[in-house]
Amino acid sequence: MDILVKIAQLILALSILVFIHELGHFLFARLFKIRVEKFYLFFDWGWRLFKFKPKNSDTEYGVGWLPLGGYCKIAGMVDESMDTESLKKEPQPWEFRSKPAWQRFLVIFGGVFFNILLAIAVYSAILFTWGEEYIKNSDVTTGISVNRLAYDMGFRNGDKILAFDGEPVDDFMELQISLIRNQAEYATVVRGADTITVNIDPVFLPAVLQSKELIFNFGIPAVVSDIPDNSLNASSGLQPRDRIVALNGAPVSTFTEFVSKLSENRADTVTVSVLRNGEKLSLPLAVNDEGKIMVEFDASLQNYYKVTKKEYSVSAAIAAGFNTTVKTVTNYWKELKLIFSPKTEAYKSVGSFITIGSIFPGSWNWEIFWNLTAFLSVMLAVINILPIPALDGGHLLFTIYEMITGHKPSDKFLISAQTVGMFLLLAIMILAFGNDIARLFN
Repeated sequence: MDILVKIAQLILALSILVFIHELGHFLFARLFKIRVEKFYLFFDWGWRLFKFKPKNSDTEYGVGWLPLGGYCKIAGMVDESMDTESLKKEPQPWEFRSKPAWQRFLVIFGGVFFNILLAIAVYSAILFTWGEEYIKNSDVTTGISVNRLAYDMGFRNGDKILAFDGEPVDDFMELQISLIRNQAEYATVVRGADTITVNIDPVFLPAVLQSKELIFNFGIPAVVSDIPDNSLNASSGLQPRDRIVALNGAPVSTFTEFVSKLSENRADTVTVSVLRNGEKLSLPLAVNDEGKIMVEFDASLQNYYKVTKKEYSVSAAIAAGFNTTVKTVTNYWKELKLIFSPKTEAYKSVGSFITIGSIFPGSWNWEIFWNLTAFLSVMLAVINILPIPALDGGHLLFTIYEMITGHKPSDKFLISAQTVGMFLLLAIMILAFGNDIARLFN
């Protein structure tokens, strides 16, 4: 059932994004009296779910059978359809190729522009409806809890990360992505009473990118919340609100550290030190074959940290939505550049629709859905603006060249460039699907 919900969300999000993108091309084309021959949601290779053509209209509207995209076929334009029959005839006044360069530029840019507008609108609506809630990095007074990878990089439990390469991080949950996105060379860290610099060896970046777990987690303490009656430690003397501070004599400062040490003592008995009403006690606990003591712990972050909450008026939400979109575009551009940096091995994380679908939750949550839709709208805009033939960015590049030099590339050149671009996109798709298939077996 979970996978069906994920698929439904993916198809709905893609439908919205593709419709808005193609609508941008369509409206600018109609603004300049350029004929649009087809406007389709989803691809109709071979057959379509339905089509209709209004009376006295030059445009056929329809829905294809493959829900992974869509298109807007503009008369006289060399596009992914590779329909070059009209190019053999003299240019007509209603064709794309007959219009001045600045109008053609706006028609091409319309898709990206509308995706950015959609992102602004969605982010604004999210902030107005649900507000914003997060934990500031500065409010995580316990410091971080690190996994083995972060430890090898030089970080320690209890460290308080102030900045990467001198740039502060406001949201605690963005620590890891900030390190990756900026390919940080060093971190400024408070350790104990000292402020130190942790130099980050770039050799670790590929491992951080491929990590399936957070390398920096909240350093919450191991505080017991309940001991179920069927627990193998029900009669151990452990009580709710006990805070575990040591295991077999080794200090334990965080819940993550405690769980890690337990896994090293499967099917054994350990001695833990707990703090109870200011008194330190030692208790023997049994550990099962899975490395668990069958006890519930208090993992409510609001019990340990201040949660920052913001509510927005309509005007404030629009301003914040615009700023969020600009920030998302900037950050995604940084992340995209990682793919072209071989040392990061970020190309291994490139995914297809399988990866995109997997990021949606297994149960329907409108706030998460719209957040992901806004992000994917930004992603679609940034990718489409890349100067690759067959993408909007490639068409824009040739149009800008014409506007600067006054010389329009020949139709033969545009067809060849489109063909090369299609092969490049096919290669990227093969890489993406190949990565997804490889992940299924890892």
